[in-house]
Amino acid sequence: MSVQFDRIALIGIGLIGSSLAYDIRRLGLAREIVVATRSPDTLKRAEELGLGDRYTTSSQDAVKDADLVIVSVPVGASESVAKEISASLKPGAIVTDVGSTKASVIAQMLPHMPDNVHFIPGHPLAGTEKSGPDAGFPGLFEGRWCIFTPVAGTDEVALKRLRSFWEALGSKVDEMDAEHHDKVLAIVSHLPHIIAYNIVGTADDLETVTESEVIKYSASGFRDFTRLAASDPTMWRDVCLHNRDAILEMLARFSEDLAYLQRAIRWGEGDKIFELFTRTRAIRRSIVQAGQDVDAPDFGRHALDKK
Repeated sequence: MSVQFDRIALIGIGLIGSSLAYDIRRLGLAREIVVATRSPDTLKRAEELGLGDRYTTSSQDAVKDADLVIVSVPVGASESVAKEISASLKPGAIVTDVGSTKASVIAQMLPHMPDNVHFIPGHPLAGTEKSGPDAGFPGLFEGRWCIFTPVAGTDEVALKRLRSFWEALGSKVDEMDAEHHDKVLAIVSHLPHIIAYNIVGTADDLETVTESEVIKYSASGFRDFTRLAASDPTMWRDVCLHNRDAILEMLARFSEDLAYLQRAIRWGEGDKIFELFTRTRAIRRSIVQAGQDVDAPDFGRHALDKK
């Protein structure tokens, strides 16, 4: 793999930022990696892990002379980062992000981007429930989608360079407008996380089932909800606030479908229940066939039973 950028600045070094650092180093995609994060403790840990070549708590310093700037912060912090780095960006630099909501990120960042840089919003659909620099690992983006939501007038050469970068990481790249992205992600990512948080919260509130029972017998569907519900609270709070309209629309649709299922159960309408479960089972099979998951028994967790 050949060098694609002389200097890459990573603003934020959580799961996504640290995984990027590992792969950029492993694949030789940059001559220098600059890591920036506001927390001195997090920065120290990033340095202990050897994630970069240079480390700073100043995003402004990090982006100086950087050819590619990747902003990996909770979406609610996008504007403050854009304001901080705008005056220090190198002419011709590509600035991108990894945020899960795109219309909001564009609204926050675009007004502060100089005319002589290329701002290309992006979103890699990859991650785990872990957070922080220790959560990162090589190969996170392999076989995963990265979605670009280019703004009007985006330079095609810059777009091609960023596409090549993500493809070098093993990602498949697609493009769509920001509003459509936010609706798609509301149903495939945001709503499942919100439901998971809610179900785990409901279990925690139950007075007739003790917490010890919830934990003891969680080797079932509840356990899989807890994985999503363990995700970074700051990140998901910001997602809810910054993709509000699309999430509320999907929550309304979900509520209607849940009411339909509730009625079917109440009235013993087995045919309706069976039809729904059959249809949704086919969706799971399609996801496996598309290479977005593996068809291992018990989501691959059967190995835990052997310990």
